[in-house]
Amino acid sequence: MVGRVALVTGGTRGIGGAISEALHLSGYKVAANFGGNEEKAKAFEGATGIPTFKFDVGDFAAVQEGVTAVTERLGPVEVLVNNAGITRDGTLHKMAFEQWDDVIRTNLTSCFNLCRAVIETMRENHFGRIVNIGSVNGQAGQYGQVNYAAAKSGIHGFTKALAQEGARAGITVNAVAPGYVNTEMVQAVPEKVLEKIIQRIPVGRLGETRDIVRSVMFLVSDEADFITGSTVSVNGGQHMY
Repeated sequence: MVGRVALVTGGTRGIGGAISEALHLSGYKVAANFGGNEEKAKAFEGATGIPTFKFDVGDFAAVQEGVTAVTERLGPVEVLVNNAGITRDGTLHKMAFEQWDDVIRTNLTSCFNLCRAVIETMRENHFGRIVNIGSVNGQAGQYGQVNYAAAKSGIHGFTKALAQEGARAGITVNAVAPGYVNTEMVQAVPEKVLEKIIQRIPVGRLGETRDIVRSVMFLVSDEADFITGSTVSVNGGQHMY
């Protein structure tokens, strides 16, 4: 495990940043991808010592170039965490195609792009750990999020199918489906709405990034080599799936 190369998309902030740091502290050689905010990415790199790589996860060619850059600097990617995600909320009858397309492209197409870029090397080396970050809203649905729910639900199906393809090659593919986690994205939700959300969570609180990190760290470990095609729901009991 020590010294393995791990790539985390959306890996400089929120859940992704926490995953990157946990992997780094556990001895992985981590590459943290980001798509936009160079200032925050540089601050993250300075604070953690984790190299950052800017590329658009929704662009197939950009991902190929990005993974090549990671490989040249750190070595072949052995652990991939597909965490990058955005929201563009709105009810369907008011949703612009761009809102749909941006979310599908960033949240779901990115999983294909990244997995396609690393899968051949994983197959050659007969080892790989892929963890895709889904969502409780991909399992249960959510008003005003047909795009996000579709993308995250797609991730769960993608995970099961790729797990079947990778199993004989020593590649495990699993998903973690967070509930509402105390990150910038959730903190932006209006306070009254957030109160109602917390009331629907049986454990009575928002998740913390550490709750998600623990599941990811286990799934990428050697001890999880008999677990593949699974979705771990980390949502405080909000949706029992």
